[in-house]
Amino acid sequence: MLQPSPLSATPPAAESATLQRRIGLRSAVLFNMLEMIGVGPFITLPLVIAAAGFRLSVWAWVVGAVIAVADGLVWAELGAAFPRAGGSYAFLREIYGPTAAGNWLSFLYVWQLSFTAPLSIASGCIGLSSFLAVFWPGLDAAPIAAFPALHYSNFAAAAACLLVTALLYRNLSSITRLAWVLFVGVIAALAGVIISGFAHAAATGGWHIPASPPLTAALGPMGALGGLAQGVLLATYCYWGYYNITFLGAEVRRPQRTIPRAILLSVLLVAMIYVAMNLAALPSLGGAASHAGQSALLRMQLVADIARSAFGGWAGYTIAALIVWTAFASVFSLQLGYSRVPYAAAQDGNYFRFLAAVHPTHGIPHRSLVALGVVGAVFCFFTLTQVITMLVITRILLQFVPQQAGVMLLRIQRPELERPFRIPLYPLPPLLAMAGFGFLLVYRAHALIELAVAAAIAVSGTLIYLLRARALQQWPFAPELQSRSSI
Repeated sequence: MLQPSPLSATPPAAESATLQRRIGLRSAVLFNMLEMIGVGPFITLPLVIAAAGFRLSVWAWVVGAVIAVADGLVWAELGAAFPRAGGSYAFLREIYGPTAAGNWLSFLYVWQLSFTAPLSIASGCIGLSSFLAVFWPGLDAAPIAAFPALHYSNFAAAAACLLVTALLYRNLSSITRLAWVLFVGVIAALAGVIISGFAHAAATGGWHIPASPPLTAALGPMGALGGLAQGVLLATYCYWGYYNITFLGAEVRRPQRTIPRAILLSVLLVAMIYVAMNLAALPSLGGAASHAGQSALLRMQLVADIARSAFGGWAGYTIAALIVWTAFASVFSLQLGYSRVPYAAAQDGNYFRFLAAVHPTHGIPHRSLVALGVVGAVFCFFTLTQVITMLVITRILLQFVPQQAGVMLLRIQRPELERPFRIPLYPLPPLLAMAGFGFLLVYRAHALIELAVAAAIAVSGTLIYLLRARALQQWPFAPELQSRSSI
């Protein structure tokens, strides 16, 4: 049974006594971009092209960027109004009431995060270990005959997860310096893919869009729309992370200005990079992209072959090494941001109170950090089939849509609330974001199965919350609510 935290009565302003505001605009954009540009675009780039087709693939990245900007404006208004640790956790409690439905929705958010955050971290580590197989093919071997699905790459992924945890177990100034070092490698990997792609195109007759495979061309308008939806879903996964700075809200300097600017700048910069990568890759991928879903090894070869075709074998290995570096940097930023969520929930008495501790020397929520790293390492030993889709669907239903509806509800219920940043063209951006996410939820094959899994997470979390709330006399079982209902 979860117990209330002795710190649950601590007001939000008291966070400044434990978490110091040291993050400026440049570092905020850095942390966002490190999470956004992980191993994802390098693996999903050929998948986006295969799903959306050669001519629509660029539009998948553009539509994904439009949805990210629309949703990012929601995060910007909420992050500037409530610059606290935990991001969505703090937003949902404020919007729907900490002693009302907000208590349930914030708990439900932490509950789904207990699945999706470690899976996000583990997927990055598994992607990292998959690219390591370019250098050590033996990583695909199974060390235990009784468990053929368990490979050396699983152990390498878990080791990477624990190494990230160890590197994050230090003060925020040291973490920021290390993040800048990691970011140099990220930019080098992106530049290598883009330059190699255009160089290969120049050497083979100039840039061009390959002819569509016969099967793709025969799908018709409705089939093309479904392919675009799947391509946008994959692109959306690659954009996610623009909100990472809101999880560190209690550690941001001048958050009312820094958080909105960091969100919008990171989306625009990453969108330009992704579109350039897609354009650079098109001439090199050709018909091979239609087979990109067959294996992780083929996905790696499709990206590495761009550099290999342009500059020789050494370039392919160099790009693979830089992608490993990029995956490590993404996991670094992911774990940094998500470690603040269980800490914030524990401070409010809405999660395990053990996780509310702050390291006396480093000034970080060290127990929450270590717990997340250990669970992520355990998930590295699971098969993460369709993990990208399940991450996207679950978070849309249990995190993004409640926030998008909530920002409009907050405008109605609390018009007097100080809003340092206000969504331009309101209410179009939240409505556009909801429409875009609705397009992803419905217009795909197997949508009902994936929605059912997300619903199961929501139902199980709700049942646990109700049992806990009844024992702790919280909403909807609070005595004052019961007495009002009897009048």
